[in-house]
Amino acid sequence: MPATSKHTRGFTESVIRRMTRIALENGAINLSQGFPDFDPPKDLTAALGRLAPSGPHQYAITWGAANFREALARKQSRCMGIPVDGDRHITVTCGSTEAMIAAMMSTVDPGDRVVVFSPFYENYGADAILSGAEPLYVPLFPPDFCFDRALLRRAFEQRPKALILCNPSNPSGKVFTREELEYIAALAEEFDTWVITDEVYEHIVYSPGKHLYFASLPGMAGRTISCSSLSKTYSITGWRLGYTIAAEEVTGIIRKVHDFLTVGAAAPLMEAAVTALNFPLSYYDEVLASYTRKRDIFLHCLDQAGLRYIKPQGAYYVMVDISEFDKTGDTRFCEWLAREVKVAAVPGSSFFKPLEDGAQVNHLIRFHFAKKEETLRSAGERLKTLRSLWASRGY
Repeated sequence: MPATSKHTRGFTESVIRRMTRIALENGAINLSQGFPDFDPPKDLTAALGRLAPSGPHQYAITWGAANFREALARKQSRCMGIPVDGDRHITVTCGSTEAMIAAMMSTVDPGDRVVVFSPFYENYGADAILSGAEPLYVPLFPPDFCFDRALLRRAFEQRPKALILCNPSNPSGKVFTREELEYIAALAEEFDTWVITDEVYEHIVYSPGKHLYFASLPGMAGRTISCSSLSKTYSITGWRLGYTIAAEEVTGIIRKVHDFLTVGAAAPLMEAAVTALNFPLSYYDEVLASYTRKRDIFLHCLDQAGLRYIKPQGAYYVMVDISEFDKTGDTRFCEWLAREVKVAAVPGSSFFKPLEDGAQVNHLIRFHFAKKEETLRSAGERLKTLRSLWASRGY
C-alpha cells in the first residue's frame, strides 16, 4: 500500500488511553485516565433529560449555540476579570483537545517553533507535530516544577511562534505564580509570540494558591488564546464541550479551522450545559472543597503505603516516585501495577522530553484522584500491598 504520512511517525498513541485499556483488561481501579466515577450535578443531568424528546437535535451554529456562548461569556467574564463577548471572542469546540489543535493550526505554520514546558500533557507535542511545527521543550524542575528563566529566554531567542501554557498543570499539578506568568508575558511581548493556554483545571487550585488567567495580564488579551472545557468543572468528560476565548481577529480564524475539523459541538449537550454555566459562584467553591478532600484522602493513602510523591498545587493528579522499585522502566512498572496490585497509573516518561543523552525520565508515575472517596480508599488498601507483591514478583 502507499506510504502513510511522515509526521504521524513523530508521536505514539496516547499512553493514557492505553493504560485505561490495560486497567479494564485487569479489573484495576483506573487512576490513569482523568475522568470521574461520580455523576455530574443533578440539575445538569435533569436538564439533559428534559431535552431528550424535543431537542435541539440538529446542527447548531458552527462555532456554538448563541445561548451557550452568552452564558459562557457571562461566567468567564466574572471568573477571568476581563470582558468576554460570546459573539466576538468564543468558539465552542469538541472538547479542549480540539480547542488546542484548532488554536495551533490557526497560529502556527510548518517550520515554526512552539515552546512546550516539560513535563507536558501528551497532546501538546503531537499537536505541534501535526501543525508542522518543531517543539522546543523547556524543563520544569521538581519539586515545585519551576522553570529556569535563562533556559526559557534561550528558547524564546529561537523566535517561537507560540508557547503552550497548561495552568494548573497536567501532569505535575503546578500552579504558576504571578511572577512566573509576568515573566512569560514579558518574553511573549518582546519576541511577539502567541500564548496558547490550557486552563481546564481553572477551578481546582488548592489553598493558598490562586489561579491567574494569562489573558487577564496587562497587554496579553490580544496575544492569548485561552483553551478550556466543561469536562473537569462539571464532571462531564464524555460530553466533549470545549472552547477557545481569543481576540476577535484570531477568533475568526479559529472558527474557520474548527468548521473544517469537526463542524460543531453537540447541540443538545450545549443546550443542557447552559444550566451549569448559570450556576452561582458558590458552586465552584464546592468543587474546590470536594477535590481538596479527595486530594487529602489520596495523599494519606500514599503515606500509608509508604510511597513518595510531589504534593500537587492544583488539578487532580499526583506524581509518585518509584525509583526505589524499578530503575529501568516506568511503563513495565505501571503494567505490573495494574495486573498485580489492581491499580492503574500512567508512566511518567510519557510526559517528559527525553534527556540530552536519549535517556527517559522514568522514575515517576501519575495517579489521578477524581474518584469517589470510597474508590480512593479502596485504591489505597490495594496500594498497601504493593511492596510485598513487588518483593515476590519473581523477576
